[in-house]
Amino acid sequence: MSTPHILVVEDDKDIGLLVAKYLKANDMRVSIAETGRAMDRILADTRINLIVLDRMLPGEDGLSICRRLRVTSDIPIILLTALADEVERIIGLEMGADDYLGKPFSPRELLARIRAVLRRRDDARAAPAGAGKRSYRFAGWHLDGTLRRLFDPQGARVELTGAEFEVLLVFCERPGRTLSRDQIIDLTQGREAAPSERSVDILISRLRRKLERDPRDPELLQTIRSSGYLFSPEVVAE
Repeated sequence: MSTPHILVVEDDKDIGLLVAKYLKANDMRVSIAETGRAMDRILADTRINLIVLDRMLPGEDGLSICRRLRVTSDIPIILLTALADEVERIIGLEMGADDYLGKPFSPRELLARIRAVLRRRDDARAAPAGAGKRSYRFAGWHLDGTLRRLFDPQGARVELTGAEFEVLLVFCERPGRTLSRDQIIDLTQGREAAPSERSVDILISRLRRKLERDPRDPELLQTIRSSGYLFSPEVVAE
């Protein structure tokens, strides 16, 4: 992706203009929206590659917007939050954000995180079909590695964020193996975006809500105490 188009949803005009100026200086196109409604109008008419979304917005707040977008879209989202409370940031990840960044922030760090998220997306899509892009079936489910889509046992598509897809793909490639949080981070994101072990737990929780009959008593994605997680079903690669 030579010139990604970034949508900055930020009601502080000074911050929005500062971010836009910096990203444009680093070979990115930028659109700015100050509210969720303005964001919707841009998304309806423009192909956006990533959304930088402020947590505190007038009207519909960033968490609500993030949750709403995740129903129909897998556009990567980086959430900006001025709230120092870790719980608030965890909630953002649970709503479907791919990454978060606290305010005040360095435009250089934001750029690095944007590039890291886009690079993971591009790397996953770049290889031609059959070059490491296998599909997998497990417990009636179908994970299409080429199209990056998940289908439930009835054949209905289940929306996954980019981060959720990468984690599930790692498990499908290594069924029956206990993977530590550090291993999951290294196999999916690497250390470039400074992900935390807690972010892995949140992704597992989100996947369980989509895959498990009872997320509180998981059968597929099992917790191995003091070790990590294990994907238990038999997996067939295609």
